[in-house]
Amino acid sequence: MPRDLPIGNGTVSANFDSDYNLRDLYYPHVGMENQTGGHPIRFGVWVDGVMKWIWDGWQIEMKYLPDTLVTDVHCIHPELQLELFCHDCVDFHIWVLLREVIVKDLSGRNREVRLFYDHDFRIKENEVGDTAYYDPKTSAVIHYKQNRYFLINLCTSEKCGVDHFATGIRNRQGYEGTWRDAEDGELSGNPIAQGSVDSCIGINMTVPANGTNKCTCWIACQQDYDGVARINKVVREKTPEVLIKRTINYWKLWVNKEEWNFESLPAEVAGLFKRSLLILRTLIDEGGAIIAATDYDVVNFANDTYSYMWPRDGAMCAYGLIKAGYADISRRFFQFCLDVISPQGYMLQKFNPDKTLASSWQPWLLNGKESLPIQEDETALIVWSLWHHFHKFREIEFIKPLYRRLIINTADFMVKFRDKKTHLPNPSYDLWEERVGVHLFTAGAVVGGLRAAANFARAFGETSDQQRYEEAAREICESIDKYMWNEKEGSFCRTATPNADGTYQLDMTVDASCYSIWAFGAMEPDNPKVAATMKKIREKLHVNTDIGGIARYQGDNYQRVTTSSEAIPGNPWIICTLWLAQYDIAAAKTTDELAKALDILKWAAQRALPSGVLAEQVHPFTGKPISVSPLAWSHATVVMTVIEYLERLNQLSGKPGQGLHASGRSHPACLTASHIWEG
Repeated sequence: MPRDLPIGNGTVSANFDSDYNLRDLYYPHVGMENQTGGHPIRFGVWVDGVMKWIWDGWQIEMKYLPDTLVTDVHCIHPELQLELFCHDCVDFHIWVLLREVIVKDLSGRNREVRLFYDHDFRIKENEVGDTAYYDPKTSAVIHYKQNRYFLINLCTSEKCGVDHFATGIRNRQGYEGTWRDAEDGELSGNPIAQGSVDSCIGINMTVPANGTNKCTCWIACQQDYDGVARINKVVREKTPEVLIKRTINYWKLWVNKEEWNFESLPAEVAGLFKRSLLILRTLIDEGGAIIAATDYDVVNFANDTYSYMWPRDGAMCAYGLIKAGYADISRRFFQFCLDVISPQGYMLQKFNPDKTLASSWQPWLLNGKESLPIQEDETALIVWSLWHHFHKFREIEFIKPLYRRLIINTADFMVKFRDKKTHLPNPSYDLWEERVGVHLFTAGAVVGGLRAAANFARAFGETSDQQRYEEAAREICESIDKYMWNEKEGSFCRTATPNADGTYQLDMTVDASCYSIWAFGAMEPDNPKVAATMKKIREKLHVNTDIGGIARYQGDNYQRVTTSSEAIPGNPWIICTLWLAQYDIAAAKTTDELAKALDILKWAAQRALPSGVLAEQVHPFTGKPISVSPLAWSHATVVMTVIEYLERLNQLSGKPGQGLHASGRSHPACLTASHIWEG
């Protein structure tokens, strides 16, 4: 089930599913730990002797307040004759999740309404050894285990503190949980339970005929009792209304920090750009990790999650944020990379947000021989993205401590990690993490990384390093052309596998990732061989249904929903489709030629949920989200594609400031690292 509404502040993050259940609550890191284990935190309404949980008969519309990470959810129940207006947020500064519910009567008579909130925690992602208890000092219920505490409390317009509470055993001895206890409008008042437990709290409200009343619930997160009690005190003294209002103002300031001119964009594309920035922010931990996705339901598919920092995904997301002007976020990301890169100069597959090594399926022993379990593009793209950060923000003091280990040492690794005869990169895993070989995406990324390192070396006056990296990049470009182009097929291969005699066996499966041949500067977009390869991607990977879009590669079986065919080579992927738009932008010679890119951006906007959330993939027949939703890389690619479109429009129109910042600032799109330095 997709996560329609992610919210967060970099330390506490939460996701609501399409039924408006709170399904994921992460603390103390984005993506680590999920304190619910993906199980719903339930919300229900009792009136006139009838209880209806939020999934039971409610008609729900789920969006955000404009330009914010504050939800705007409208619920109506014809049977209950009640209407709800709900706003959820994580305060931008303190570690508390707030939910405001305005209840409106539609019956024309005074009503007694009771709101109930059930909390089904799996603290530290397991259900062993939890405690839930009613705390008379705060008039709240507290869940805790070790150094994780969660305080849940309520306020209406007239009072604060719970009217009903119960704690109990869950999923044991036939007990479903205390949420069942609430269905008669009363709770048992059991004050404490330990083990596998949940709790439920409730509050009474009087709602006048055709009028409204308001209730706010909050969950405070901290490492001890004093911490959650202190947050509870702040919420009560400042009032939930003030905290929600200040969070609205904060996000409006954050997303509008740059004065973009969107006059040339359709409203839905401009809206998706801002929403993508905000959703991307919910996937970024304060410690610098950019998490791929926090949708926990994927655990049912692979018995693992996407809640990790992949250096490649992170580098691409950081690049989008750099283009959008968010130096503070990309700065923390590169500091994270500095802390986790190996002494030898390469990145391993993925990391937890606390900078520990994450789970992996890539072996250190391959075909009986010791092998580095890496995707070399992840290493290269860190340096490539870091150069863009430096070029835009000119933060010399920031770069200085990163220079030797994250730039020079990494570039030295890329120079050495090559075939001595062909100069191509040595085999590693591809970006899809499925096969070992010499991949076009990897080779293109390494060229981009080496040229970025050469620019850094030039900037710091280390001429010999600069020349060595430039020479290695040139050799790889020549070898790509020599060994990875297939004249008979008229396109580049996606993978070249070394033979014993020094030749390569070419895998000519059409793969969207071959866009890298131009994306990181290995070749120019108007090179005939590049154009031929991109033409084949457009033709062979197009999903021939009403949904459209571009598949990853021919015969892609990952979460496939229909049998393989030429008409449907795989599920449509957001990033793969947007890569075509990026190419159309880079290759455009006139403003009219940019129309193809704009059509793809409009396609992406149509694939978003009403909230603006974009998945990794979509169903080829229904357009519904498949796999994780939202995916950070999908939203980051929207951001970079929109900015590249506006920049290219400015270049081609000859009108200063056309489609750019109101100030007219411009950074040329789709240039290689060497072009940027010279420009």
